[in-house]
Amino acid sequence: MSMRAAKLIFALLAVGFLLLPLVAILPLAFTDSIFLTYPIPSLSLRWFDELATAPVWQRSIVNSLIVGGGATLLSVVLGTLAALGLSGRALPFAGLFRTVFLLPMVVPAVVLGVGLQISLARIGLSSTYLGVIVSHSVLCIPFVIVSVSTALAGIDRTALRAAASLGAGPITVFRRVTMPLAMPGIVTGAVFAFATSLDEVVLTLFVAGPNQRTLARQMFSSIRENISPAVAAAAFILILGTLLLAGLAALLRWRQQRILTARS
Repeated sequence: MSMRAAKLIFALLAVGFLLLPLVAILPLAFTDSIFLTYPIPSLSLRWFDELATAPVWQRSIVNSLIVGGGATLLSVVLGTLAALGLSGRALPFAGLFRTVFLLPMVVPAVVLGVGLQISLARIGLSSTYLGVIVSHSVLCIPFVIVSVSTALAGIDRTALRAAASLGAGPITVFRRVTMPLAMPGIVTGAVFAFATSLDEVVLTLFVAGPNQRTLARQMFSSIRENISPAVAAAAFILILGTLLLAGLAALLRWRQQRILTARS
């Protein structure tokens, strides 16, 4: 067996291992039974109908969209500004600042949850939508910084100097050259931020009140109280939405590359 074939087999096994839990749970979203069991007695959309009609699930979906959208917007703005600052040549201790910004990715979520709960309570944002959005943004910002920093690192500095030499001011260079070239990274960071917010449970348990119950938190509560195929239906929607957003980000990156190639 050649090395190339061995690598291909290993890659397929790794992908299969990662997808196995999804293959096991997602078909149960279409079961007609009230139990998560195989074989499936018959196919049905009753659990998707429950997600659309049950008030508790409706509210959790709306809350997830509110919190996810707010966290994505806030993290994209702050993360992009941080990435632009870290990419500056003259910034001292840039590596130290980058490490500090990325700490939420490695610090245990329980530690973040306790710290955010205490901090938000002191400023009166405990059990509020704004508090949950800020908490989710803490986790989302590192993903935006990594994505945007990668895009900025790939920008040819010659294009920036050429624009400046033609009379464009710093703001014009930033708006007409830097931002369009960094846009694929910004979009990718936004997708990761939204997906991270949708999936976050631990921080939500610490900082959210009864009115801010998100879809992930509702799924967690449903599993603890009564295992229902509605959880599988909610998981199907989350995974499908994440895949659609990732596909949209990939399409935008491909289109941006085509435009840049055509201009060059």
